[in-house]
Amino acid sequence: MAAIFAASRGHRVIVLETTRDGGRKILISGGGRCNVLPRAIEPDRFVSDSPRPLVRRLLRSWPLEQQIAFFERDLGIPLKMEADAGKYFPVSDRARDIRDRLMAKADRAGAQFQFETRLTDLVRRDDTGGWSVQTTSGPIEADAVIIATGGRSVPATGSDGAGFDLARRLGHTIHSTYPALTPLVCNPAPHVSLAGVSLEVRLRAKWQGKTMESHGGFLFTHHGYSGPAVLDVSHVAVRSEDGTASIRVRWCDLDAAAWTKLLTEAAGQVLTAVAREIPTRLAERLLVEAQVPLDRRASSLTRVERLALIDRLTSYELRWTGDEGYKKAEVTGGGIALDEVDPRTLESRVAPGIFFCGEILDAFGPIGGHNFAWAWATGRAAGQHA
Repeated sequence: MAAIFAASRGHRVIVLETTRDGGRKILISGGGRCNVLPRAIEPDRFVSDSPRPLVRRLLRSWPLEQQIAFFERDLGIPLKMEADAGKYFPVSDRARDIRDRLMAKADRAGAQFQFETRLTDLVRRDDTGGWSVQTTSGPIEADAVIIATGGRSVPATGSDGAGFDLARRLGHTIHSTYPALTPLVCNPAPHVSLAGVSLEVRLRAKWQGKTMESHGGFLFTHHGYSGPAVLDVSHVAVRSEDGTASIRVRWCDLDAAAWTKLLTEAAGQVLTAVAREIPTRLAERLLVEAQVPLDRRASSLTRVERLALIDRLTSYELRWTGDEGYKKAEVTGGGIALDEVDPRTLESRVAPGIFFCGEILDAFGPIGGHNFAWAWATGRAAGQHA
């Protein structure tokens, strides 16, 4: 995106790409379908250690409706909104179409791609104020450099954290990085018998006096937990290195009052009533943990049993011991402090002529297209102003 908008202004643009084809994170997103944008961009759901107004300003620099128009009109990719997921996908359901059209657009604008080339260093030119860009394919003299190297997540796609090292050498502050939107694990795995069970849940994560909530899909894995609801709060656990973060689950939309009414009025077995609202295997597990016999009839349920069961149904303590790390993380938390870049141009305040965009900056959003919206908006701004 940065190359498209820089080259479209008539500048000579060279794109250094470490992989042999580029855009690999696009290719793997959305299960190969690419959830290209969210239904609505929600700045307040972004996580950053930088000033909140800077996050909002950067996201609002390219409104959602304009981004949609760019993909549909300028790239010729019809998008569809999947209301249940709250995401935009290409009508073709092919992530490759997004990647290929972006590459083709940059190529038509005049950008030149150098694949399997790594940027190794940046040296300020004293004579012209530009930069001597050191690469594995030889040096390039440049007036401006846009660093769009991504973070550390899914390093197999080419984002191995090298951009952070470059920024640090330039004098930038790097807020501590960590895996974000990553599955959680528990060792030993207490729910291995539930592996494969999925449902819609509500999660509440607490750490250091702060609370974060999420709602969406939840999946039991052989090693722990995944799904959008888990990914959205995983950074709370990841940043809680001492394990003090608390994550509690409400297994369905029913709250304590609703469950009390349901269990009080139910006819037949308690398990049957609970299994109407959540998967049977999970219902059995919760009854066992609450010490409610699986053949207990609702009319015979004691007050102690009912309270214990409702607590597990509405405020279940999700035990975890770690996470899947950068290998499975959707994005990288932390990054270059936003107050060290110009919020209008994304030019470095520390090293003039250097611009930053995308995941390398200190901000990430929830799953579902928000991080693409961040990438597109910051890439466009950097490309326009570099």
